[in-house]
Amino acid sequence: MDRDGRGALELRPVTLEMGVSQHAEGSCLIAVGATRVLATASVEDRVPAFLRGKGQGWVHAEYAMLPRATHQRTPRESVRGRLQGRTMEIQRLIGRALRAAVYLDRLGDKSYTIDVDVLQADGGTRTAGLTAGFAALLMALGRAPHAKPPVRDWLAAVSVGLAGGEVWLDLDYHEDAQIDVDLNIVMTKRHHLVEVQGSAEGAWFDRAQLDAVLDAAELGIDALTEAVARAVPEAGVLIGE
Repeated sequence: MDRDGRGALELRPVTLEMGVSQHAEGSCLIAVGATRVLATASVEDRVPAFLRGKGQGWVHAEYAMLPRATHQRTPRESVRGRLQGRTMEIQRLIGRALRAAVYLDRLGDKSYTIDVDVLQADGGTRTAGLTAGFAALLMALGRAPHAKPPVRDWLAAVSVGLAGGEVWLDLDYHEDAQIDVDLNIVMTKRHHLVEVQGSAEGAWFDRAQLDAVLDAAELGIDALTEAVARAVPEAGVLIGE
């Protein structure tokens, strides 16, 4: 595949800009190649009904794409009257991953809602959105005192594909359309797996190839968690056992 000079195991250029929203307790604008995603974190002093009285907080995510985030305009889902299956799948993924990254019992009776909005899509919107959502959550968590660090580890997500038996890291839109196997990997800085989504779209794959995919994902996660740590350096005190 033509990667504009990028190696098979190289990420696209990644930048994170923090504090882009003057109203949200946390916010991050991430650029991964041509993909642009805005994540904001909002804090409320209440929890869902099923958590009342249990002494723990909650983290929830919502995901959406702007109508012209893609090559052709896509009608807003609010106009359609219902969320599409892809939207529900992605926002559930982001919510699950972020909850896995924190100690809910150290958040107090607070809910953190992470809104992930895709401004421009060129592949990897869910992985970029999850990474930006984690950065925004860190920023919001840093605004409140905590008796113990509320975050388990740095977190990020990256896409990996197999094409012709070769591993390709961080797929853009055109690359994603050409691959045989497509995977999205959510992983911590210490390489603990949080979620693995994968499908054989053009060919089957074996255990050895899956191991190669996970090795490639570790390279991407290393770079992405380092980028988050540089963007939110003060968040280091939030992370611990």
